[in-house]
Amino acid sequence: MKAITDTDFDSEVLNAKGVVLVDFWAEWCGPCRQMLPILEEISKEMGDKVKICKVNVDESPDKAAELGIRSIPSIFLYKDGKQVDVKVGLNPKSAMVSWIESNL
Repeated sequence: MKAITDTDFDSEVLNAKGVVLVDFWAEWCGPCRQMLPILEEISKEMGDKVKICKVNVDESPDKAAELGIRSIPSIFLYKDGKQVDVKVGLNPKSAMVSWIESNL
């Protein structure tokens, strides 16, 4: 998993080949903290099939505002630089894996 900011969002996500999951989160957000170990497990298990990035909305508010994020965690899925889907809130690992796999 990689922490990214407003500055490197385009290069890490929009210019990336393949599937990229972007988790918009904040330190103070309980569900965001609960999502972290789930995403860490998925990252280890799925390896190179999916690139997982995290954007702290407090440190990088511009991209969150641009994407209209009102609730966190907001998890965006991109494929070859194009946004394909969004999930909001805490999701179980099984649902996340199925969601990612359906977009591979």
